[in-house]
Amino acid sequence: MSDRQLTYSQAINEATDLCLARDPSVYLIGLGVPDPKKIFGTTTGLQEKYGDQRVMDMPTAEAGMTGVVLGSALGGMRPIMVHQRMEFALLALEQIVNQAANWHYMFGGKSAVPFVMRMLIGRGWGQGPQHSQALHALFAHIPGLRVAMPVTPHDAKGMLIEAVADNNPVIFIEHRWLHNVHGPVPEDVYRVPFGKARVARDGKDITVVAASYMVLEALKAAEWLARDGIEAEVIDVRTLRPLDRGTIFKSVARTGRLVAADLGWGSLGFSAEIIASVTEQMFGSLKAPPIRVSLPEVPSPSTPALARHYYPRAIDVYNAVCRSLGKPEATEQSLGVASDLPLDVPDKSFTGPF
Repeated sequence: MSDRQLTYSQAINEATDLCLARDPSVYLIGLGVPDPKKIFGTTTGLQEKYGDQRVMDMPTAEAGMTGVVLGSALGGMRPIMVHQRMEFALLALEQIVNQAANWHYMFGGKSAVPFVMRMLIGRGWGQGPQHSQALHALFAHIPGLRVAMPVTPHDAKGMLIEAVADNNPVIFIEHRWLHNVHGPVPEDVYRVPFGKARVARDGKDITVVAASYMVLEALKAAEWLARDGIEAEVIDVRTLRPLDRGTIFKSVARTGRLVAADLGWGSLGFSAEIIASVTEQMFGSLKAPPIRVSLPEVPSPSTPALARHYYPRAIDVYNAVCRSLGKPEATEQSLGVASDLPLDVPDKSFTGPF
């Protein structure tokens, strides 16, 4: 592993740069791609380097522009399309779900749609129910789509390069709180394969399966649990489709307990799928009922007061593990980890607007 440290946004930027440099059929398009914020810095310097014919803004016509981009993919291009909020992509669901996901199947494998759609999710700065939802389970439900949710800068770079090289349409999901996370990233071109989960932390007492930003919350909870002698194994699924159930099953076979931590709603979602899969295949290995940590079944709030009680955090994962093991639950105050920051803001540098 390289010692070179990059932020998540720098890793995305570098992966895009490498793909543009290596393949003239790759281009980047999206609302705000060339604007001053550069989509959390992920598109910085790219238009200056490659010109506005390969790195471009687009009008606020998501359905129509997605159709144009998909047409270019069918014609031999390899587009990367960016939506600063996942909700914007909902305007193009017909193009994504009915067209892109089915094209390869409908034409007997003779036609491909090498198309990457970056979508940003997650809370922040009071964006509320139309700008901060986590709808990853919606896209993961659709055969024909690949759904990637990298957590580390290393995986962000390697999985974006993998996505651009893939002949299938790829939904590439970034939680906005991840863009300032640092980590080791090799300089060269490398690919992180889809469908292979990462064991982010080894443990023997319980398995915690998480996706995207919730992996970081799960790791934080695992550190607190370790003070009490509880060893939690944290699994970062990396991709929701294809989903690496084998790594999850192997872990649950050893620990006998499961917590599924998600940043979306529990009903019919990612956490429900993890628990259903384990219950179907590993029921005899379970020592306790699986537990899911997810959003309450109401829309995302805008106000700080409601946000304090809405988003799942490390303390919720900690207490879910305690319930599974029959141990007393705790508060952040009792653990000495309470913060005075609003729960809608990751740190003091986060000032919006995106």
